[in-house]
Amino acid sequence: MAMMLDKSDVSDADLIGRARNGDRLAFGALVERHYGFIHRVAFRWCGRKADAEDIAQEVCVRLGKAIRDYRGGGAFTTWLYAMTMNAARDLMRKSARESLKTQAFGVHALISGEAQEEPDDQADRLWLAVRQLSDKQREAVVLVYGEGLSHAAAADALAVAEATVSWHIHEAKKRLKQLMRSAGEE
Repeated sequence: MAMMLDKSDVSDADLIGRARNGDRLAFGALVERHYGFIHRVAFRWCGRKADAEDIAQEVCVRLGKAIRDYRGGGAFTTWLYAMTMNAARDLMRKSARESLKTQAFGVHALISGEAQEEPDDQADRLWLAVRQLSDKQREAVVLVYGEGLSHAAAADALAVAEATVSWHIHEAKKRLKQLMRSAGEE
């Protein structure tokens, strides 16, 4: 009979330690505890529920393969940010390649079945604009404004200097202002 794990009073560090040693229940509890976070970051990055679910699933698979290598030098969520961002970038690159292939045959609109809908409120339009930023700017905005991290914490998650995050945020604000102005938002 499988043993139950009381997740409520077990720390991440304990779950990670158990998972690194092959405890599947601990790994499952760790994934369950952080899945919402992973999915939320992925959705803010890509803006599409189906893609966010694919990214979150990919992160869970990668986490299963990489948990033994986690050394705990920083916060576990910092490691998850990096893993989620990498999976999101990988999916976007794959989607871009597939889109180019499909468009080359002129059938993209016919088979995709995914017409871009107009966002219905200003926050949605702003996040749509965020998705048009460069990867580095988008990452900084997602972490600082989407997840509420300080510039220092975002810098840790992105493995860059705090000043670099601040610069990306500054540049993103300028670009977002242009994008919103051109969309008639201001």
